[in-house]
Amino acid sequence: MTAPARRMLSFLTVRGRFLTAGGTALLLVGALLGERALVQLAVFALALPLLSLLTVAREQFRLTVRRTINPARVARGGRAEVVVEIGNADSRTGGLWLLTEQVPAALGHSPRFVVDGLGGGEATDVGYEVRGTQRGRHVLGPLRLRLVDPFGLVERSTVGTDTATLLVVPRVRPLGPGGLAAGHGGGGEGARRSIAVHGEDDVSTREYRHGDDLRKVHWKATARTGELMVRLEERPWRAQATLLLDTRLRAHLLPASGDAVHREVPGDDSPPPNSLEWLIEAAASIGTALAHRGAELRTVTDVEELTPASGRGRLGPEDLLDRLARVTPSRATALGTGVDLLCRAAGDGPVICLLGAVGPDDVVDLIRHRSGPTTDLAVLADIGSWADGGTGRVRRGLSAASRATLAQQRDDAADLLRAAGWQVAVASADQTVADVWAALGGAEAPPPAPAVGLEPLGAPA
Repeated sequence: MTAPARRMLSFLTVRGRFLTAGGTALLLVGALLGERALVQLAVFALALPLLSLLTVAREQFRLTVRRTINPARVARGGRAEVVVEIGNADSRTGGLWLLTEQVPAALGHSPRFVVDGLGGGEATDVGYEVRGTQRGRHVLGPLRLRLVDPFGLVERSTVGTDTATLLVVPRVRPLGPGGLAAGHGGGGEGARRSIAVHGEDDVSTREYRHGDDLRKVHWKATARTGELMVRLEERPWRAQATLLLDTRLRAHLLPASGDAVHREVPGDDSPPPNSLEWLIEAAASIGTALAHRGAELRTVTDVEELTPASGRGRLGPEDLLDRLARVTPSRATALGTGVDLLCRAAGDGPVICLLGAVGPDDVVDLIRHRSGPTTDLAVLADIGSWADGGTGRVRRGLSAASRATLAQQRDDAADLLRAAGWQVAVASADQTVADVWAALGGAEAPPPAPAVGLEPLGAPA
């Protein structure tokens, strides 16, 4: 059989193949038995798919396709409307066209449309809706066209090359008071406040911390309080903040490929499915709030610094969300690279570390490099909580012993950070970013001192 003949036969549908096989069988039986009626019926059964095949194979078409996505950028859990304009660029009227829009599974099912007899030079619009359930850059299209005959015996298909992109960014959750708005974290004490010094008795002091310069010990205050105190020197406020995002694959429980994990969180109709997505959403929410209040925001992961599309300058709210939308789990085994990037980026400004499964060894470098007058913040994910209350398979299970070990390592790391002056909160799957941000303030935290340049998060603009 020649190649064109094989190609023509490949256009037959299952119905067309059965009809052809039945017609061939009738033809053989009628010829052997000498039954003219069977032969006539066989000829008709074979002629019908043949005529349909010739009709569909000869049909020429030229289509134009244009997509409009509104909006072209949505937060995770949001919806977008897609309008596909299909035009017949040929001068002849088109036949029966079955159209399938190829859509990633993360956005929903691939919609199908039927266009029949579209006139030459005419166009028609078809539309559908997608929901951005998974963060990332998603390609819509191309359009798959199938030409069929009225009897459904022959089908000819072709795939276009036209596509459009939908960007699903992390959600930005509203933050109430807490975090940098509470306690001494808001001003970062001496490193980030403007303090008027009128005399020796008016110098602002605080308790000595490991790593403080002994030359800054305030002996008069030390004698008065009975504890070693250090002087807070006047430094101008520099509205700068740095985020460290832990994206290590080994530090999170992630769903197996193709499996979605669903859970219920009171007050949230689309909670993050795993600890990595929770931390990315936290980075988006905290970073956006800081940027809106004038902070020079810098964001690093355990493998790289996230920079604007221009490659330099500070991250604005839109730049931050665009970059976070493309973050993927890293193969790094330690936070060393991320800590080095953090130390180079942070300067004297506060840092907020968003960490997955960590132990004391993971935070030693953070404590060593960030000890001093600055009060920094850390959120430690309770990744074991993401193994409960959801449906779907995870990449690896957690035994009771593993849970206990992870919890102990996390608690030990939190104790080390607190001892070094950090404000620490633990995030579990049933908490929102706002809940954890409020917990960072702590009810026992001292009242905030006046700060210049950065308003408390959650306060009226």
